[in-house]
Amino acid sequence: MQTLTNGTPKEGIEMAISLKGMSRKELEKLKADVDKALEKAAEEDKKAAMVAAEKAARAHGFSLDELTGATPKRGRKPGAKKASGPKGAPKYANPADKSQTWTGRGRQPAWIKDGLNAGKSLEDFTI
Repeated sequence: MQTLTNGTPKEGIEMAISLKGMSRKELEKLKADVDKALEKAAEEDKKAAMVAAEKAARAHGFSLDELTGATPKRGRKPGAKKASGPKGAPKYANPADKSQTWTGRGRQPAWIKDGLNAGKSLEDFTI
């Protein structure tokens, strides 16, 4: 059984694998399993390193964020709406219906596209 650097046994199955008699499909599955195991081991090592770094920082009277200059991660609350930016002032209006306006940002409205396809210029829609 494998052991960690501190001498404790590592979980897992110890097995000898002969690659010679394996089919390509079996080898690819084995490779995928090894990749998953490596990712999991790297993630566990990263977590252990973070815990050790935080512990060392606390021992010296600091937080890890203070030492690294990082700000604590703060996510949006579930269900919170995304803040929208400032709305631009409308620059263009539909000649047939003045209540339909466009700021000139984002997707062009259908009435702008239709007018441009009919040979009008963007200046024809300017407010």
